[in-house]
Amino acid sequence: MLAIRLQRVGRAGYPTYRLAVQESQRHPSSGRVVAYVGSYNPHTKDATVQVELAQKYLDNGAQPTPRVVKLMKEAGVKLPKWVVEANVTKQKSIRHADKLRKNQPKEEVTEAPAEEATVAAE
Repeated sequence: MLAIRLQRVGRAGYPTYRLAVQESQRHPSSGRVVAYVGSYNPHTKDATVQVELAQKYLDNGAQPTPRVVKLMKEAGVKLPKWVVEANVTKQKSIRHADKLRKNQPKEEVTEAPAEEATVAAE
């Protein structure tokens, strides 16, 4: 089965990605690639997708990853009905919300430091 996934390229500390069509059982960096259908730069959020080529592989059953689905949708690729889109409203729950600083009781401000400042000024 084919998969459309991101393949990391670029120098250390500055990744860029290719949209690669390859066997789903192989590792993205070392598996044999069938075709490259685009590229993505996460620093500039610039994605280029060859729409016709990507559409061809999707029609033949290639499974895109959730991030690739988002990039293809933004590029205007018509996705088949069986492609599952990622839920964008998903929010991570906070484990210990009571320990957050914003949920701690407010400290009472005493006016003693202000009186000391006037005594020291005299």
